[in-house]
Amino acid sequence: MKTLILVMGVFFFAVGIGARAEAQNYPWCAQYSGRALGGAMNCGFVSFAQCMATVSGIGGFCVQNNTYRPLYNRAPSRPHSSTRDRQRYPY
Repeated sequence: MKTLILVMGVFFFAVGIGARAEAQNYPWCAQYSGRALGGAMNCGFVSFAQCMATVSGIGGFCVQNNTYRPLYNRAPSRPHSSTRDRQRYPY
């Protein structure tokens, strides 16, 4: 019985500290129009070129995902400190 309580405690602790799962969201969607995939949509493309390469040969077109929201700011950050940014004080 003690072992079962210990195992359950460890399980609930591990579940509680785990990272939250989030669905990945991409900016481009492929709308397929072939016989087998007619009407299907796949919003898993990072670029328009990647989407077009997927639908070429099987039929379809690419549209922008109107529900796309970046998960974080993808702009490169500049260094936190540089000699140019530091204010100089005469000591």
